[in-house]
Amino acid sequence: MSQNIDAARISIIIPTLNEAENIKEAIVTTQLNTNIEVIIVDGGSKDDTIEIAQSLGVKVISSSPGRAVQMNAGAVAATGEILLFLHADTRLPIGFDEMVGTALQQPGNVAGAFNLRIDASLLSLRWVELGVNVRSHFYQMPYGDQAIFLTKAVFQQIGGFPELPIMEDFELIRRLKRIGRIVIIPTPVVTSARRWLQKGVFKTTLLNQIVIIAYLLGVSPERICSWYCREKFKRI
Repeated sequence: MSQNIDAARISIIIPTLNEAENIKEAIVTTQLNTNIEVIIVDGGSKDDTIEIAQSLGVKVISSSPGRAVQMNAGAVAATGEILLFLHADTRLPIGFDEMVGTALQQPGNVAGAFNLRIDASLLSLRWVELGVNVRSHFYQMPYGDQAIFLTKAVFQQIGGFPELPIMEDFELIRRLKRIGRIVIIPTPVVTSARRWLQKGVFKTTLLNQIVIIAYLLGVSPERICSWYCREKFKRI
């Protein structure tokens, strides 16, 4: 980038679909900061997600459903030099903007993300956090719930998120690793425990690992998504 990245505007892109219970907290954690733009990309919510977002004064656009499609649409609408992709059930730490600017100023860093904390007191979730954070630091493989950030120029250089029905964040990070280093900020974002609590911590973790292995073995994302979504929403 030609300008000082410390002064760069950050566009925070939040894909939503029926996130009325979470979206206010996610937006509020961004609003103590200046030089920030928040873009909600809604995929057809039937609840009050859009109304809540509009009441907080952030930009709301509509898109076809699908996280990758929505995030790419948000990137097109973004006016910031830095893009930060935030899940609707995740909250950013105080001072995140300074941390992001500092991380992207370091030579060789092309992108970054945060450590993960899960918002529930179960001991088993502390082990999940440990596993996620060790993987992220040692293998430079953060996932979408860790608030991935990068410059808009780099995002365009790698072609944005591949518009896959699943594993779009995994594939984005693989592409980024080919061109530089991905830094992990030790301060955590805080994400909802809902997906672990819905199916159980062990079963959710196992399901996630099976999905990754299947993807690496060449199973099509469409086939993985069909199976994963059926398992994810099956009644216990």
